[in-house]
Amino acid sequence: MDRSRHIIVLLGPPGSGKGTHSAFLREHLGIPSISTGEILRAEVQSRSVVGRRVEAAMRAGKLVSDHLVNRIVASRIGHREFRGGFLLDGYPRTADQAAFLDGHLTCMGMPAPLVLHLDCPDDVLVQRMTSRRSCGHCGRLYNLLFHPPARPGRCDHDDSPLLQRLDDSEAVIRTRLEAYQRVAEPLIAWYRPGNYHRLDASRGAAHLHARLRQILAPEAAVLASSELAVA
Repeated sequence: MDRSRHIIVLLGPPGSGKGTHSAFLREHLGIPSISTGEILRAEVQSRSVVGRRVEAAMRAGKLVSDHLVNRIVASRIGHREFRGGFLLDGYPRTADQAAFLDGHLTCMGMPAPLVLHLDCPDDVLVQRMTSRRSCGHCGRLYNLLFHPPARPGRCDHDDSPLLQRLDDSEAVIRTRLEAYQRVAEPLIAWYRPGNYHRLDASRGAAHLHARLRQILAPEAAVLASSELAVA
């Protein structure tokens, strides 16, 4: 089994910075990423038998079954471009999916995944997400904490008013976070005994990227995950 290939599972609640840190990991390691949302949409657009079943579930407002998601992900990671490693974003979402992934990777002769858990207090996540704004005209995105406009409430590009999405209200965000925690707890419990690393996502990007480099360095492989999570 070739353990030099990086198979990374990135976990974290909404607002934890998965997009920022997945981009860093892709560039740092030179590996592609697999977004569950993107491959489900691609499957629907392909009009395959599986894609039609996915579309039917989505139209009915139901979650796509573990069986279907597992089947689609297994097909995707079998492609040549992923043989050197990859990052999974949005999969697995359940302990059953994680068990399937572990077994499938073993069958492919690939290493068990490195699990990076971006953990962050709810109050910090709420503050981050309620600070998001977008231009109602050109669609440019801002964050009042990290990327504020030059003029308060106005787009830098066309001076149009900035808007807050309805689902970025505190009440909606806290409901989403509660739902995430219910799903994430058994998944984290599944991965914790393995190559699992908890990272404090309330820290800045520079700090987290330094910790990620440390985890990914060969000499860091023997360190315990609890040591790596210490600030």
